[in-house]
Amino acid sequence: MSATAESRLYTEDHEAFRATVRAFLHREVTPHHARWEEDGIVPRQLWREAGKTGLLGTDVPEEYGGGGVRDFRYNAVLDEEVARAGASGLGFTLHNDVVAPYLLELATEEQKRRWLPGFCSGELITAIAMTEPGAGSDLQSIATTARRDGDHYVLNGAKTFITNGINADLVIVVAGTDPGKGAHGLSLLVVERDMPGFARGRNLDKIGLKAQDTAELFFDDVRVPAANLLGGENQGFVHLMNALPRERLSIAVVAVAAAEAVFDATLAYCKERTAFGRPIGSFQANRFTLAELATDVRLGRLLLDRSIADYNAGTLTVPDAAMAKWWTTEMQNRVVDRCLQLHGGYGFMTEYPVARAFLDSRVQTIYGGTTEIMKEIIGRSLGV
Repeated sequence: MSATAESRLYTEDHEAFRATVRAFLHREVTPHHARWEEDGIVPRQLWREAGKTGLLGTDVPEEYGGGGVRDFRYNAVLDEEVARAGASGLGFTLHNDVVAPYLLELATEEQKRRWLPGFCSGELITAIAMTEPGAGSDLQSIATTARRDGDHYVLNGAKTFITNGINADLVIVVAGTDPGKGAHGLSLLVVERDMPGFARGRNLDKIGLKAQDTAELFFDDVRVPAANLLGGENQGFVHLMNALPRERLSIAVVAVAAAEAVFDATLAYCKERTAFGRPIGSFQANRFTLAELATDVRLGRLLLDRSIADYNAGTLTVPDAAMAKWWTTEMQNRVVDRCLQLHGGYGFMTEYPVARAFLDSRVQTIYGGTTEIMKEIIGRSLGV
């Protein structure tokens, strides 16, 4: 048997979309991903092909070029299949799951008409820039500033670890518009590719996610039109807090799908690989390990499915999302580590998917809020 639970979330329409995603990955991604890992970036043309296939902006209204269906299950299907394919270079999850809600919930009608058609077609690649060299989870330490000057903001500062940072055409930048108020003086400004003073630094060299362009961004007196303010001035902290549960749910989707994929591959390996004249999975120590991992991934799937259902119903709370994020990502790392051990020396070879999964999974407990921050959120919700 496989440990992968039969999800009860999805309908025939979702499974039809899954078939479309798998065909796209098989045709456009899998044959090329190794080269993109060497290049450190995926080509922009891939985004346009994804747009043509209907993979971008599934929850964006049709009038702006999107799929017109507000159902996170479609996002989850795409995230799951990308994770199972080991296509860690694709920035679609950030684009669809993290940036889209900001544009859908906060953008004015003029902004939506300006940005959403390109968002859905793949012509406009997006990013969000929160983290700075001296500020990660602590938003009140953000040093990037945006000073109002007439009908513009003058933006100065630096960001780092920005997913899609090299390819991005639109970057939602978190900046202090009233620095004296700390986290409660933050605003969101949309910086566009060719704005003078906007520069990209290094495409950062990471231990995993090698095909994903993760960059430093610099802003030197960038004049951002006031028309590019997203949401309310000094309301950025509230906007960020409202959006983070969906981002954390998205990370949990990837965690569970990746853990399921590496477990299933390891189970097959343990049935085929022999030692001392018998399959290695038949030794009691290994069989018990597989039993524990099978239980872990099954529990992860059940937690994830409940969390997605709650999100679609509008009842996923901030602490609930934090629970899903920290538990599934820690589970993912635990499962991948032990699966690598079961592969023996072959698990240390990057030609084996388990080795690449080991490298790609490590960041999961860090970005989107560390495990420690997630536990702090949950603990506070308990009144302690």
